[in-house]
Amino acid sequence: MTLSALRRVVDDLTGVVTVADNGGSSGRLRQEFGVLPPGDLRMALAALCSDDDWGQTWARVLQHRFSSEGELGGHVVGNVLITALWELLGENVLGLEWVGRLLAAEGRVLPMADVPLDIEADVRGLDASRPDDLALVRGQAQVAVTPGTITSIRLVPEGSPANPAAVAAVRDADWVFLGPGSWYTSVLPHLMLDDLRAAVTGTAGRVVVVLNLPGHEGETAGYTSVDLLAAMVERAPDLRVHAVLADQETVERAQGDGESLACAVASLGGQLVLEELTMGDGTPRHDPIKLAAACARIIDGVEGSSAWR
Repeated sequence: MTLSALRRVVDDLTGVVTVADNGGSSGRLRQEFGVLPPGDLRMALAALCSDDDWGQTWARVLQHRFSSEGELGGHVVGNVLITALWELLGENVLGLEWVGRLLAAEGRVLPMADVPLDIEADVRGLDASRPDDLALVRGQAQVAVTPGTITSIRLVPEGSPANPAAVAAVRDADWVFLGPGSWYTSVLPHLMLDDLRAAVTGTAGRVVVVLNLPGHEGETAGYTSVDLLAAMVERAPDLRVHAVLADQETVERAQGDGESLACAVASLGGQLVLEELTMGDGTPRHDPIKLAAACARIIDGVEGSSAWR
C-alpha cells in the first residue's frame, strides 16, 4: 500500500520485500524450483504500475490467478513470469528489473535477501484450552493467521545476509518508510536481518513508520497502535524516527491510546502524525490517495526525492 501511495509522491522509489512466503502459488514455485517465493515481490511490482491503461492492464495480468483443476490451477501469472526470468537470467535482481521494465513500473523492487527464508514464532495460547502453553508455528502463511500471542519470532536460517542492493538502497535513501502490512511477517522481518536492520537504524535518511489499521485477524489481533510500535522497537532498540503516521479515527477510538502513542513516538525522537487514511468503506484498508497526500505533507519541504519502502 505504501508503494502505491509513494509512487505518486516521489521520483526515485525502491521497495524492499520479504522473501519468506511459503503458501499458495509462491510456496509451490519455491518448493519446485528452489527460487525465492515471488508472490510478495509480484504484489510490490503491481503496486508500482501506473494508473494509465498500460499500467493497469499489466497489473491485472500480473495478478491473474489461473482457475482450473490442472497443474496450473492456483498459480498466478506474475509468479510464473518472475520465476521464468530468474531461470533465464540466473539473477534475482536482474529478473525483477526486466519485469519492472515490461510493466513500466514507477520504481523498482528488491528482495530483502537472496535466499528463501522461513519465519518461526513461539506462540502462547495457540490452543485456547491451554492458554499458558507455548507452541512453535513455522511458515509465513501460518504465522500470519495464528491465534494466540506471539512471544518471539525469528528468521530461518538465522544469520542470513541481506541483499546488498537492498542494504545500499536503505543506506542511501532520503526517506525510509516502514509499514503498513502484516506486522510480524511483512514489516518486522526487515529488522530481523542484521545488516538490513543496521542500515535502517544507521541511515542518514528520515524514517517514517506507517501504522496498521485495526481489524486484521491473526498475528496482531487485539494489538493497539502502541503495541505495534513496541514490537518494532523490541527488534530495533536503536531505531530513531522522524514521524509515525497513523489514522486519526483509529487512534481517537482507542481510549487513552493517543497520549501513550504520542509519548512512545517522542521517545524515538519523532512526531506523531494523525491523518484520515482509511478507504471509508468499513474495511481495514488504507486509501492510497489519502496515504499519498499524508506522505507528501511529511516529505514536503525536504530536498531530494529518493525513498525506500
